[in-house]
Amino acid sequence: MELSTILRPECTTCATPGSKKKGLELVSDLVAAQYPNLSSQEIFESLLAREKKGSTGIGNGIAIPHGRLDAISEPIGVLIKCLTPIPFDAIDKQPVDIVFALLVPSDQCQQHLSTLAAIAEKLSDKQILKQIRKTEDESQLYQVITA
Repeated sequence: MELSTILRPECTTCATPGSKKKGLELVSDLVAAQYPNLSSQEIFESLLAREKKGSTGIGNGIAIPHGRLDAISEPIGVLIKCLTPIPFDAIDKQPVDIVFALLVPSDQCQQHLSTLAAIAEKLSDKQILKQIRKTEDESQLYQVITA
């Protein structure tokens, strides 16, 4: 899967959210700004509902928060490179500096799983992680993740 099909340059940012909650709020705000039919609050609640089931911090400084929304027909991605790592309750207990959030249509369970797998596979590549962590701006970040 080409990540450029789910990730817009406008949903790619370098920021310092400070906490898991602030990171999820940032994801919600970025998506709501690009998709006027979605509210920041409904996006945040979807992501938070999933986090309550268990952290999406998968280790190695990476989190892949995800949620389902009735109001969308295609997956939406958001990539945040945290300038300062944030606590995320990750499985390895380490802070997170790369957050790739995914929002999927409520009725597309299989696509949801394959999209998550594609993101996890891309982020498991040590070279890509090294490049992401070296990026200095949103444009570079988008280029690295979609290359």
